[in-house]
Amino acid sequence: MLGKIIFYEDKNFQGRSYETSSDCPDMSSYLSRCHSCRVESGCFMVYDHTNFMGQQYFLRKGDYSDYQNMMGFNDCIRSCRLIPMHRGTFRVKIYEKENFGGQMHELMDDCESIQDRYNMSDCKSCHVMEGHWLIYELPHYRGRMMYIRPGEYRNLDEMGHSAMRFNSMKRITDSC
Repeated sequence: MLGKIIFYEDKNFQGRSYETSSDCPDMSSYLSRCHSCRVESGCFMVYDHTNFMGQQYFLRKGDYSDYQNMMGFNDCIRSCRLIPMHRGTFRVKIYEKENFGGQMHELMDDCESIQDRYNMSDCKSCHVMEGHWLIYELPHYRGRMMYIRPGEYRNLDEMGHSAMRFNSMKRITDSC
């Protein structure tokens, strides 16, 4: 099943709306602003800047009547990305330093605390081999987050979250 999300210009699902089942790098073509949304199916990442940049927030099926209060965004949603469901295995290699340097550990399941599990103070690069993941700034899947999909990430700081430490990771499973 594909995902489906509806964005509304105003809080509480009011004003003009825009519906999509795919990535949208710049919502300004459809809405002047976006202050609420409804996920009818699937999972999405929403961003407070165009082109999938800036602060990110993970949304699963449900109503988000006032995203600013719930997510802590300073501004409105500017872009969104559909997260495809992955039903196979999950594998990611995390590295302590940029360009795959320092300690390396391979994960195949969620990790509540990179520091506690691996005695690794930070994760600066990674290689996602299978599955889709959320990486969080704080242990126990808290704080700011970033979506990573299969590929190489040589420097996580360059992805719009400079000076942010990553301390936990969670698989995005088909439970959306």
